[in-house]
Order: sequence, then C-alpha cells, then structure tokens
Amino acid sequence: MLPKRTEFFDLLAAHSERVQASANAMLRLISSLGAKEADMAGLINEVNMNEGSADKIKSDMITLLHRSFVTPLNRDQVYAITLDLDRVVNAVQDVAQAVGIYHINVATPETRTLASMGVEACMRLTRAICALKENERSDEAVNLCQEIERIEEKSDLVMQQAIRGLFEHEGDDAAALNALRMRQFYSLQEEVLRSCKETAQMLEEILIANF
Repeated sequence: MLPKRTEFFDLLAAHSERVQASANAMLRLISSLGAKEADMAGLINEVNMNEGSADKIKSDMITLLHRSFVTPLNRDQVYAITLDLDRVVNAVQDVAQAVGIYHINVATPETRTLASMGVEACMRLTRAICALKENERSDEAVNLCQEIERIEEKSDLVMQQAIRGLFEHEGDDAAALNALRMRQFYSLQEEVLRSCKETAQMLEEILIANF
C-alpha cells in the first residue's frame, strides 16, 4: 500500500483537533462550576465524545501504519506521537470525569488557571502538528513546541500555590478531606500539561530528524 503523503498528516491534525476540542470543553466545564444553569453532564459528555472520536482516529492511524510500506516520517515516530496525543486526550477526560467523582462543585482560581493553560498548550499543539506537512513551517512548529514547554513550566508555580493554599490552615475532618480531594484534582490537571509537554518534546525530535 502506497498512501498519499498527506494521509498521515491529515490524521495527526484531526487527532490533535479532537484533543483541543476536548480541552476546550474541559475549560468550559471548570469555568461553569458553581453556576446554577450549568449543564455539567452535557459538558462531561462532550469531553467523552471527543475522546471517543480521538480513539477512532488513533485506530485509523495504527491501521494505516500497518498497511503502509512507505511513511512520510519515521514509522516509530508517527506511532509515538499518536500515542502521545492519546495520552493528552485521556488526561483531559480524567479531569472531566473527576469533577463528578470527587464532587467538585466550585472552581478555585488555580483550577481555572490550569484549565486555561491546558487549552493554550493544546491549541499550540494543534498548530504545530498542522505545520508538520509543510517543510517551510518547521521553525514555526519548533517555536510552538517551546511555548508549550514554557506553559508547562509556569503551571508548576500555579500548582505549588494551589497546594500551599490547601494546607495553610488547619481544619476539621471535612476540611482535610476536601484538601485531599482537591490535591488529587490538581494533580490530574497537572497531568494534562505534562502530557502536552511530552508530546511537544516528541514533535521537536521529529522536526530535528526530518526537517
């Protein structure tokens, strides 16, 4: 099988777009916490639907890799970036589902900030992947990857501030339970950004090796 060069890039772009769509839904979900009219179930379902669509694209890519004799990029690298994108969208889904599991009813400033950072990172990820099929845009793609890494680094400070806020004051058992619950929720948000950073680093490896 000799697929068109664009097939691989089109699937990667479609995959990253589902990742970005899921991150956008996650941000809307967290931003609406505490609002009386918020359709929490609908927003969680939107994240789940995007994750399901991303899974289908991942499956299509793996099938294409198995059937293809020639690939426009190193076969192992295409497989690796596909799995990296899958990890990002799964991390986003974990955050959305945790809203219900941990009964997160109110968004803190840090949860909103981390969610916004996740969207910013996913948006740059999509732009970088869309630039892959155009050699002349390789510098742009590298810059976008580096921006993602800087976003993740800044999120570490937000995470530290959030954790300090949870344990600054002693309280009753309910307060302690809430602190543990929010600590886990922040960790799930942090994983979104960490996964974006790892994907960006893989993209940089691909760009260095091929352009």
